[in-house]
Amino acid sequence: MNTYTLTDLGWSERFANQITDETANLTPARVYEVQRDLLLVLSETGPASLFPVQSAGDYAVGDWVLSDGAKAMHLLEPSSNLTRKAAGHVSYQQRIAANIDTIAVVTSCNADFNVPRIERYLAMITSAGAMPVVVLTKADRCDTPHDYVRRAERISPLVTALAVNSKDPEDVARLIPWCKDGQTLALIGSSGVGKTTLRNTLTGSEAETQDIREDDARGRHTTTHRSLVPTPYGGWLIDTPGMRELQLAGMEDGISAVFEDIEELATQCKFNNCAHMGEPGCAVQAAIAAGELDEDRLERWRKLVAEDERNSESIARQRARNKAFSKMVKKTVSGAKKRKGRR
Repeated sequence: MNTYTLTDLGWSERFANQITDETANLTPARVYEVQRDLLLVLSETGPASLFPVQSAGDYAVGDWVLSDGAKAMHLLEPSSNLTRKAAGHVSYQQRIAANIDTIAVVTSCNADFNVPRIERYLAMITSAGAMPVVVLTKADRCDTPHDYVRRAERISPLVTALAVNSKDPEDVARLIPWCKDGQTLALIGSSGVGKTTLRNTLTGSEAETQDIREDDARGRHTTTHRSLVPTPYGGWLIDTPGMRELQLAGMEDGISAVFEDIEELATQCKFNNCAHMGEPGCAVQAAIAAGELDEDRLERWRKLVAEDERNSESIARQRARNKAFSKMVKKTVSGAKKRKGRR
């Protein structure tokens, strides 16, 4: 790998301001891959492997750490932090990537295009503190790609959407402003929608791609892990594996931003605790009756709000249990030491 300046790597005043007198002797480095027991990083001196001083799950691709040359001694607070509720029945938030400027929701101009799923991604991205863009691939295989662009942009005022042929460098070049001059672009989306092809075209790499299944327009996993890779334009790209399970937790602000139209209508309801289920003076139901709001959109909003509240409460309970268990262990160990000292 080449060597880079801190500015090349995406360093900013935000990170510089986190350095204290106690950490001034440490070297800033950016994580480009998280392994089970190692962090692969880039710094001004080149690539290196560091031992994490915290659990590996506390780190994400794109993080900035301060290193003593062997260990990642300090994790800097990120400017953006993409997370989700971990898959399965476990109750914790999983970090996906950090310090991303723009996150592209990659879907395709075929049966993979799914409004509820895009809304979920947009809530994640907005909560993460990054800027969203929707990239519609396989435009060369579709007779009406602009129809998909209009459908995507109708989802939310937050959305900038563009349809591309992922294999055409000139077409993909429209993404360059988001991954140049130290900027970091992340790609998220289902398997087989063309993320790896986009990565190859943007970075000049040759990661393996796979064809989609013809029966449902869905793909097979190609990217198996997250990594930060340079682009020829002075920026960075994070490709992520397709997500089979995408549950929200702690994303109330993101949901509010994506469904701003419903939240604004709710402030006009007669009752503050209106459930929008037919109460008198409900501005939300009035908008549906007038054809100004789609009832399916209201139901999707309800579903995401309920899911986020349920998962957030579950994670909070798990943290409380872990904290109580930790206190019990410390108390037990302390008591054992005192009894041993009296002997």
